[in-house]
Amino acid sequence: MSQAQPLIGVLALQGDVREHAAMLEQAGARVLPVRRSTELSEVDGLVLPGGESTTMSRLLESFELLEPLRERIGQGMPTFGSCAGMILLAKQALDGRPDQRQLDGLDVVVRRNAFGRQVDSFEGDLEFDGIDGGPLHAVFIRAPWVEKTGDGVEVLARVPDTAGAGDAAARIVAVRQEAVLATAFHPEITGDERVHRLFVRMVRDA
Repeated sequence: MSQAQPLIGVLALQGDVREHAAMLEQAGARVLPVRRSTELSEVDGLVLPGGESTTMSRLLESFELLEPLRERIGQGMPTFGSCAGMILLAKQALDGRPDQRQLDGLDVVVRRNAFGRQVDSFEGDLEFDGIDGGPLHAVFIRAPWVEKTGDGVEVLARVPDTAGAGDAAARIVAVRQEAVLATAFHPEITGDERVHRLFVRMVRDA
C-alpha cells in the first residue's frame, strides 16, 4: 500500500458508488470499484455504499462476495458503511427480511428504515467525534439508527436532542469499532469530505 494514496474499494453492486468514489479521491485515495473477489483482494479498505440493504445482501451472495468480504473484515480490513452499509455491517438488523445476511463487522443492533418509517427523511447538524472543523451536516434518507452497542463500539455521533428531532432525538447515527466505521447518514452527497478523510486515515493507519 502507498501511504500517500491507499487503494480503497467501493462495493459496486448497487447504491451511491460514484458519489463515494469522488469523495474518496478528494480525500486522497485511489479508488477501485469492487464486484469480484479478485478485486476485493487488491484493496486496502472498502466502502459499502447506501442503497437497499436486502438487495445488496442478495447481490453479495450472487457475486460470491459474502464470505470473502466477511473474511477480510474479520482479518481487520478497514471498512466504512453508510446507511445500507451500516445495516450490512451490523451484527443484527431489526425489521429486516428473514433471508437478509449480515457481515458481523460491528457489534451493534440497528433498526432498518428507522427514519423513513418514524420521522421521515431528516437533515441536521451533528457533533462528530474525531472530526475537526465544527458540526457536520448530515442527510438521512430512509436511514437506520443504532439501537444497541456492544463492548468495544465507540459512539461517534448522535442526533441532537432538539424539539424538531422527534423520535430521532439522541439516537446513535455513527459508530466505530476498531477498523470498521459506519454512519446512518450519507456523507457522500453533501460535499463535505471529512468523514471520508477520517476513513482514509484509518486505512493508512492500518
